[in-house]
Amino acid sequence: MDWLYNLFLEPSALQAVVVLSLISAIGLGLGKVRMWGISLGVTFVFFAGILAGHFGLKIDQQMLNYAESFGLVLFVYALGLQVGPGFFSSFRKGGVRLNMLGIGVILIGTLMAIIGSWCTGISLPDMVGILCGATTNTPALGAAQQTLKQMGMETSTPALGCAVSYPLGVIGVILAILLMRKLWVRDKDLNVPEKDNENKTYIGAFQVHNPGIFGKSIKEIAEWSHAKFVISRLWRNGKVSIPTSDMILKEGDRLLVITSEKGAESMTILFGEQEHTDWNKEDIDWDAIDSKLISQRIVVTRPELNGKKLGALHLRNHYGVNITRVYRSGVQLLATAELTLQLGDRLTIVGEAASVHNVEKVLGNAIKSLKEPNLATVFVGIILGLILGAIPISLPGISAPVKLGLAGGPIIVGILIGTFGPRLHMITYTTRSANLMLRALGLSLYLACLGLDAGEHFFETVFRPEGLLWIGVGFILTLVPVLIMGLIGLRWAKVDFGSVAGMLCGSMANPMALNYANDTIPGDNPSVSYATVYPLCMFLRVIIAQVLLMFLLN
Repeated sequence: MDWLYNLFLEPSALQAVVVLSLISAIGLGLGKVRMWGISLGVTFVFFAGILAGHFGLKIDQQMLNYAESFGLVLFVYALGLQVGPGFFSSFRKGGVRLNMLGIGVILIGTLMAIIGSWCTGISLPDMVGILCGATTNTPALGAAQQTLKQMGMETSTPALGCAVSYPLGVIGVILAILLMRKLWVRDKDLNVPEKDNENKTYIGAFQVHNPGIFGKSIKEIAEWSHAKFVISRLWRNGKVSIPTSDMILKEGDRLLVITSEKGAESMTILFGEQEHTDWNKEDIDWDAIDSKLISQRIVVTRPELNGKKLGALHLRNHYGVNITRVYRSGVQLLATAELTLQLGDRLTIVGEAASVHNVEKVLGNAIKSLKEPNLATVFVGIILGLILGAIPISLPGISAPVKLGLAGGPIIVGILIGTFGPRLHMITYTTRSANLMLRALGLSLYLACLGLDAGEHFFETVFRPEGLLWIGVGFILTLVPVLIMGLIGLRWAKVDFGSVAGMLCGSMANPMALNYANDTIPGDNPSVSYATVYPLCMFLRVIIAQVLLMFLLN
């Protein structure tokens, strides 16, 4: 039985893989168990690691450091790739208000942590760990630990602080949402209509009765209009055709127009009259509208088209087809000439069957090729992220140069590549399942190592006076900022309760609380609000954890 003992207890590379895999498997399995409607998911790997460390299970320290670092880098980079496309767009219009409220949650919590460290005597590294647990933000903990390593300081106690405050961090946000609903929200306020989405397309039929556009080309009319639109079909004298930009409009022409929801009213003013037929129902058979034209959805899979503008392909002029809509990551976009294509975009093409078939060859439509992971981009991005994280940055008031480290560098590069990669013709496309796999694998590795390292002294920390103090401080750091900014959002900013709840969950990086909000609040405003504030708040949490330690410990 020596082989079995060596496999689990004798430190080696093989033993490290076995132990970490076992901890991850047990943690992921138990993480699916729901108690009072709440499950911890992958986070339970952290507590499985703590139990393993408590019972004396250990792995080689170098293997532990390697697996923990690699897992963290993989997770934050994949996270950056995921949130990158929506990171900068989240600042537009209503997103600015929600992001400001989310930043308020972060700043109040950070300020309370600093004051709490001075008042309670808890060291700043330990308080940062408690803050990370109170905000259920393990990437921020990873950033803090990397900063402490650079400064040559102990890194295990912040992990203990995170571990003891994490459970109430999850529950605290849910409790805050419950309190707000009881104290400040009326039942009728819950039935809030969904927010308008300026990117959401609208299809309408219009008749040309505006004398101002008689005899004018579609290109000229488009230049006059502030609202963007695409004319999918034109009926004239009982015949249907796909209009080119040079086609002259005449009185009585019937047009099928795709525009944004907000642009529908201006289309009526522009063309003269809107028909009452609802063209936005999902069960419309577009191929039955006319006998010669078909409508087909084609996927962009040719790498050389990645980053090109739709108008540069000249598909309408060369093939006599029209691109009416573009689907990207579940969002429907208006197919304007300025739209930058990305690998994986799904284009709705209208035209004759032979022409649509030719366009299919141009765009690729080889869906199987999208399932192949673009690992080169992942590894190049990780390298660039680590280079950025290693650059020393001199800041006034700090003797030692600041480094973004293993957490800050990769998440910034991930966001930048996710946002601007296609414009630079970089193939950044990964399927949602592939991105989730990378994130889950990296986070599982990181949490397993983190828990294993912290587990040896976890229970002796919890069951002593300072452990109870840490738990109480962590709960206050969770509850107070959420309630303050929740009240401000509801009363001062006049944001609906569903959006406020989603904003609070996103600013606290708490998907478990979001699940509760989605289950109890009508509509999808919590999810939309969560996605709006999550990228910026996650980025700020990671950076603030490092800057806080560098400024106040030097």
